Amino acid sequence: MRTKAMGKPQGALETIPAKDHREIRRREHHEADIVIVGGGVAGCAAAVAFGKQGRSVIMLERSLKEPDRIVGELLQPGGVAALEKLGMRDCLEDIDAVRCHGYQVSYHGSPVSIPYSTVTPDAANPPEGRSFHHGRFVQKLRAAARATPNVTIVETTVNDVVKDSYTGQILGVECTTAGQPDCYFGALTLVCDGYASKFRKAYLPNTPQVRSKFFALELIDAVLPKPGYGHVVLTDAPPILIYQIGTHETRILIDVPENCASASPKNGGIKNHLQNVALPNLPECVRPSFQKAIQEGKLRSMPNSFLPPTVQKTPGLMILGDAMNMRHPLTGGGMTVAFNDVVTLSSLLAPEQVPNLEVTDDVLKQIQRFHWARKSSTSLINILAMALYALFAADSPLLDALKNGCFRYFLRGGKCVSEPCGMLAGLILRPWMLIYHFFAVAFYGIWCRMLDGPVWRIPYVFFIESVMIIYKAAMVIGPYLIAEVRR
Repeated sequence: MRTKAMGKPQGALETIPAKDHREIRRREHHEADIVIVGGGVAGCAAAVAFGKQGRSVIMLERSLKEPDRIVGELLQPGGVAALEKLGMRDCLEDIDAVRCHGYQVSYHGSPVSIPYSTVTPDAANPPEGRSFHHGRFVQKLRAAARATPNVTIVETTVNDVVKDSYTGQILGVECTTAGQPDCYFGALTLVCDGYASKFRKAYLPNTPQVRSKFFALELIDAVLPKPGYGHVVLTDAPPILIYQIGTHETRILIDVPENCASASPKNGGIKNHLQNVALPNLPECVRPSFQKAIQEGKLRSMPNSFLPPTVQKTPGLMILGDAMNMRHPLTGGGMTVAFNDVVTLSSLLAPEQVPNLEVTDDVLKQIQRFHWARKSSTSLINILAMALYALFAADSPLLDALKNGCFRYFLRGGKCVSEPCGMLAGLILRPWMLIYHFFAVAFYGIWCRMLDGPVWRIPYVFFIESVMIIYKAAMVIGPYLIAEVRR
């Protein structure tokens, strides 16, 4: 990093208090301990966490206007807990956030409730999630970052990294600020530029796999079957997710897989799918507001991506958030992963662990530890999201058997609900428990097949179909288990 003040005599800053000295270095000389690219969920949380540790932080964001997105609107209880660890829980206040008490899953019109309260015996303080307008929440996070000591926020467009051509170390970033070229330098550059990251391709080996898109509408004054709950609508069609994001607003997300026949241009496109597939499968109380939203035509979409994490080894650079790791948003786990990752990373890079971030070998060692340390809090969320989506978007008789078994498994109550709910909420973080329940669902689905069919089919289901269903279950969850343990 540069040590000489540009445009001033050397030593002119020596009499300035250390706190002011560091602020001048950020504002005038564009130097800090950490340069953060992206002022979204992960970037703001990291700025607050490291700023509170006494690190000098510069956070760069292309636009500080309130963002307008259709995901990142549901924070699970585990994410609320992580936000509290970061001292940022008050960011959920004064944004018209809605308390979320769990999920209601509807399978061909039959509902089952999956309340968060089943996870803990503490009836006085049951876990709760929050749902909200994404932009309002991000603005609160930015306000928290702006109010944190040692943090400077700059509105600028980051174009590229600054690299030492000899060592390959990342020294900072090149930007365009108010139409002028600019640079910012840090011992560590933390890239948090989201799902459409411009830096991922150059520094990570994996690329996002897009399986489907969420098409979104905002319903006004919708009547929900169970207020205060997120709703998952399961039929023979792809899943639909509904949750309230404000006093009057409710978000509905309709999953449309790639090459979906009912959404093809020759069949009338996405509007045909909404009118003839999604609408008839919705609870009756939701249909009027859904129909009105379709007529208003404010339809938006976003790709649903899977990106497994990998160990990062680039000196001076760390990629975090959706730029590093994504899963299907069906379970609303993205922000929970982001906040937990910031808790883990800020702990590993705390001054007690790494006194000087310019000692690159020490930083790299902690970044590699981060990849494995985060497994306990993120692997389960990643695997659960992808496995449930594969199950709920079933397109084969074997997957239909698993989907039916899953719904009826929830109807059993007890640990068949409380433990899956705890994993969904980000409160139970034991991957072996996910594997246990996933295959318990498979075996229960086989049992249901035997009960539902004629007696003469029982031997066929027991000896033939059971093997195919268990094999299918392994093929559903196996690739995501492997992706999580691979470096």
